Amino acid sequence: MKRLIGMLFLVGVVLFGACALGKVEISGLFMKQAGYQESDIRAMTEEFLKMRPDIDVKLSFVAYEELHDKIVVAAASGAGTYDVILLDCIWPAEFAEAGWLLDVTERLSEEDRADIFPEVLSAVTYRGRLYGMPWLNDWEYFFYNKKMLEAVGAEPPTYWTEVIDIARKLKAQNIVEYPIIDAWGQGEAVVIQWLQYVYAMGGTLFDEAGNPTMNKGKPLEALEFMVQHMDEGLFNPACIESFYEEVRRVFSAGQAAFGLNWTYMYNLANDPAESQIAGDAVIAVIPGFPDGRRSATCNGGMGLSILTSSQHPDEAWDYIQHLASKEVQKKYSQNALPIWKSLYDDPELIAQQPELIKVAKEQIHYIFDRPQVPWYSQLSLILSEELQAALTKAKTPKQAMDDAVSRAKEVMERYAQ
Repeated sequence: MKRLIGMLFLVGVVLFGACALGKVEISGLFMKQAGYQESDIRAMTEEFLKMRPDIDVKLSFVAYEELHDKIVVAAASGAGTYDVILLDCIWPAEFAEAGWLLDVTERLSEEDRADIFPEVLSAVTYRGRLYGMPWLNDWEYFFYNKKMLEAVGAEPPTYWTEVIDIARKLKAQNIVEYPIIDAWGQGEAVVIQWLQYVYAMGGTLFDEAGNPTMNKGKPLEALEFMVQHMDEGLFNPACIESFYEEVRRVFSAGQAAFGLNWTYMYNLANDPAESQIAGDAVIAVIPGFPDGRRSATCNGGMGLSILTSSQHPDEAWDYIQHLASKEVQKKYSQNALPIWKSLYDDPELIAQQPELIKVAKEQIHYIFDRPQVPWYSQLSLILSEELQAALTKAKTPKQAMDDAVSRAKEVMERYAQ
């Protein structure tokens, strides 16, 4: 009997091993923070594996700050370390030019493409071709403390000129010491926030010939706007060291009347377990400027792409299609709104996030993309350093932007060779 049991055990092991050998293994690289949580992605993946027992998925998570370099090392090696990667909207030009991303233009049906916001598709598009599937749908919003505005009899602002006027009243009446908090920490954050003022003013960073012109006109005015109103004490001095989590914490602690942040702050700022102003945190369209645009918000979308070194692109695409499906995106909409236009009219989704859906449907019309150039990573580094130099008074805004233009031209010349 023992011998029979032993033989059956061995047969089971062999059969299990044979089944395992028959599985296709793909690997995915994601980020730890913002948007979908790690627990969400693991749950989505488990749901996929139940439907596709012929596939195994190995997941890796890194901080956003590590994501770019992890992808570069893996893609450049050609070793097939990852099949699916999380692609920030600022990387398609760089990675596509390097030949690292699979062109999936023909894999996405016309029907699906028609149901995805064009502004969202742009996050995975380069020169008219798709290099991924939109997935993590996000752009920034304006947040204000309703109770503070009521204290000075102010209506919700439409333009930044109104924000400044209200901020002055709040400060003069000692309701809040520093009315505005923003993410100006050195890195991509300060670039994004500055760009939102630039585009809201109606500006651009390059002329029609592609030459950098951020040392004059609206780009320079935007930086001067930031410096001037920080000097006035309307922007919190902590802005220059703050990233989005710091913005959330300051705003949720009732230490600011206004803040700019991504979608995730809305629910947290109204969660009594996370916020001291729950019920008073209102989400709104980002203000514009009377002589510029009604609003401007940075495209923070991210897609799921397949590296050209993948040995299993078809299985990788099936996995991506599951993660980006309407059913999955609707189920996990608490931390990121769907990419699908039709879901914004879904009664169940609207019931879950009525205010957010309402504002999102308006804010999406004012999305802008950061410059789609292969050398954006270098440009971002230059801008973050020079913006910080102006904000910390190491340079005047004009000196900082003159230096930014000079350095940008040097990078452009290297890429042209």
